[in-house]
Amino acid sequence: MAEQALYEELARQLSAVGAVKRGMARILPPDCPAGSAAVLTLLDRNGDIRMSRLAELLSVDMSVTSRHVAHVAARGWIERSPDPADKRSRILRLTPTGRARLDELSRRTTHLLATRLGDWTDDEVGQLIRLMTRLRDSFGDCRATYAEEPQQTTRTPAESK
Repeated sequence: MAEQALYEELARQLSAVGAVKRGMARILPPDCPAGSAAVLTLLDRNGDIRMSRLAELLSVDMSVTSRHVAHVAARGWIERSPDPADKRSRILRLTPTGRARLDELSRRTTHLLATRLGDWTDDEVGQLIRLMTRLRDSFGDCRATYAEEPQQTTRTPAESK
C-alpha cells in the first residue's frame, strides 16, 4: 500500500484535473455545452434509454436532465418517444444529426488532446489510459455506493463496555 503522502499528492493532482476538464469544455461549440455533450455521449454508449436512466448516468436530478434533454431535442440531436412499457416515461434516441454532432465533438476533443499531449509518447498516453481506467474501476459505480455504504457510528466509552 502506498504511503499517506502519496495519497495526499494524488488527491491534489485529481483536484487539478478540473482544469483539464474546463480546458476541454472550452472547445465545445456554443450551442453544445458540456451537459449536452454528455447526453449525446451517454446515448451513444448506452443506446436508447429512459430519461430516468439518463439522470442516473449523469448523476443529476430529473429537472437538470430535462433541461439537457430539451436543449438537445430542440436541435434535433435526439428523439423522445413514449415508452411502450410505461406511457408516462420517454425513451431517448440519438438521431443521425446527433451522431454527426457527436462525431464533430470527438474530432475537436481528439485534436485538443493530440495538441496538448503532442510531446508524450504513445506508451505514456497508453499508460495514462490504463491507470485512469484502473482508477475508475477501483471506484466502481460511485453514483450508488455512497448512498449504500453503512454509516459508521461513534460509540461513547460507556456504550463500549
